[in-house]
Amino acid sequence: MRAAVVREFGGPEAVRIAEVAVPEPGTRQVRIKVAAAAVNPVDAGVRAGVFGGAGKTLGLGWDVAGTVDAVGEPTAWRAGDPVVALVPGLAEPLGAHAEYVVVAADAVAAAPASVDAVHAATLPLNGLTAVQALDLLDLAPGASLLVTGAAGAVGGFAVQLAAHRGIEVVGHAREGDEEAVRALGAARFTAGAVEPRSVDAVLDAAVLGAPALESVRDGGAFVAVRDGALPRAERGVRTENVWVRADGARLAELVRLVDEGVLTLRVAESFALEDAAKAHARLAGGGLRGRLVLVP
Repeated sequence: MRAAVVREFGGPEAVRIAEVAVPEPGTRQVRIKVAAAAVNPVDAGVRAGVFGGAGKTLGLGWDVAGTVDAVGEPTAWRAGDPVVALVPGLAEPLGAHAEYVVVAADAVAAAPASVDAVHAATLPLNGLTAVQALDLLDLAPGASLLVTGAAGAVGGFAVQLAAHRGIEVVGHAREGDEEAVRALGAARFTAGAVEPRSVDAVLDAAVLGAPALESVRDGGAFVAVRDGALPRAERGVRTENVWVRADGARLAELVRLVDEGVLTLRVAESFALEDAAKAHARLAGGGLRGRLVLVP
């Protein structure tokens, strides 16, 4: 089968399409025939060697939408089931950017019924990151939350999920994104500095760090979505990184919210699998509002 891999670190041109063996599911695993797989900044990090793995062949891709093709018992999944899943791994030989991928059965959820596979493939990584970050913040309805990068993938989901929970969201993004961010559910919008100590918590999807921490009240909470972007704690503010993890049950909850119209899945552009390097070049160009998706 074909898969997008990296054998030497570099720019978009480092992405190669290779012929590799079709993976076999082990106990409590399922093999998914990939219909679509999103491209994320973490893939660019793997490609550039940020997470190590020098001298190895590394697979790419954390998001998958497709159909169960084979199972390793015991599992309730059956061949033919349309599914989505998170395929975590920073230095693994095979990721979701392939024709088939194997994942743990408990990482899988039934695919949304209301969207196609290309859109469904944008949900697992960024949706789970957003909801797990909100779980860490543990805010009650009526609390105030600043979401930086509110027009982006994680930030956009966080705005919608928080608003759905009854949290007052302040969306921080570029000036031109105000209409889009308010449409996602932000009660307030800012493209500049936020008044110091004015919100209960921050979800820092834009990696602003210390400047965003200034907006949190004493004793509030701050969650960063990227390792190494956590500012030093002060004024009793609790600071944490969110480390996204596969969770099929939680993913199923997100799928339900997609089908109920609570969550919006945004696709910027789709590419054939063999054009994975072109997708990486487009990602490097920035300015995306929605995910790039590979279709085998």
